[in-house]
Amino acid sequence: MELLSATLDRVKPSPTIAVSNKAAELKAAGQDIIGLGAGEPDFDTPQNIKDAAIAAINEGKTKYTAVDGIPELKQAICAKFKRDNDLDYKPSQVSVGTGGKQILYNALMATLNEGDEVVIPAPYWVSYPDMVLLAGGTPVIAEASLQTGFKLTADQLESAITDKTKWLIFNSPSNPTGAGYTWEELKQLTDVLLRHPHVMVMTDDMYEHLVYDDFKFCTPAQVEPQLYDRTLTVNGVSKAYAMTGWRIGYAAGPEKLIGAMRKVQSQSTSNPCSVSQWAAVEALNGTQDFIAPNNEMFARRRDLVVKMLNEAEGIRCPVPDGAFYVYPSIAGCIGKTSAAGVKITDDEVFATALLEETGVAVVFGAAFGLSPNFRVSYATSDAALTEACTRIQTFCAGLT
Repeated sequence: MELLSATLDRVKPSPTIAVSNKAAELKAAGQDIIGLGAGEPDFDTPQNIKDAAIAAINEGKTKYTAVDGIPELKQAICAKFKRDNDLDYKPSQVSVGTGGKQILYNALMATLNEGDEVVIPAPYWVSYPDMVLLAGGTPVIAEASLQTGFKLTADQLESAITDKTKWLIFNSPSNPTGAGYTWEELKQLTDVLLRHPHVMVMTDDMYEHLVYDDFKFCTPAQVEPQLYDRTLTVNGVSKAYAMTGWRIGYAAGPEKLIGAMRKVQSQSTSNPCSVSQWAAVEALNGTQDFIAPNNEMFARRRDLVVKMLNEAEGIRCPVPDGAFYVYPSIAGCIGKTSAAGVKITDDEVFATALLEETGVAVVFGAAFGLSPNFRVSYATSDAALTEACTRIQTFCAGLT
């Protein structure tokens, strides 16, 4: 009898976590490592949110809660959706989980049967296809490209949908590219979805508030109200509120789906951390004044990284609309040999050689479903970004 489930044969560990772990190991061994792999802000959680958590502890709010969220947090989430997205939800339509990842996983576990297909635009967040596989479904990758700004076109979406399609997973602004869909671009996709009433929409809006220049965020059910009953709108406090470790994600959608997700969660983790939930109440209800200055800092870092990477030989780096990632192409580096004698055959080899020869840790593009690229997180200091990009420039200049 085999010890491990055959289900695990269908999935792989998270490449982004693997890169971060490798960088940490090398740094602990004394090497000069600059990690650009982790997708989390380097800002501290705002003080008012930390104070709310401390108050919750002091008031004894440390017991079990309702499986999928305290009433106060569900009310705050409903208010957020109305305020920011003009979407009306009741608390019974809201689910709170241990991070956005659990929300997505719960929804897939609650709905997918063998043979069900899930359309996933590439480049994609590394976990989407593996979560679909864990839930017994089949990922269908719809590949976008640099030429379309890493955004899926209506024709591509139409071609990917079959009678077996159950979900479209949609992420804007995107991890890993930072690409954001305008209202008009999203309307073209929702028009396709209206022609296929059997397809549900799972939106990952985690980077909603991290947008730059004149970009205006919008979400599918907001753009096309007819999709309201077919949409699970997913969000969380991790990114904009610098609360990655607090592990609070949430979603709103049809009551039947939310009830099914609650059932999954009741037999897995049960409730998210009670103290984190009270902190999230303050995050959503409290001041939002820190978001704009944080975004100004992120935009400055973005511009620094884009400029320096575009000055590296063989690299082409588009300007993202949001999030805190860039996704440069290394097409001009493929086939060359590094100063240490490594033949650059693909983006994984590029990223490995870059780490070993320069100490800069990035995530290779194949992990996100589109090559030859790599992802840089610019959620770190200007000094670290400048040094890292200088090392990348030197590495590329040494390719022959």
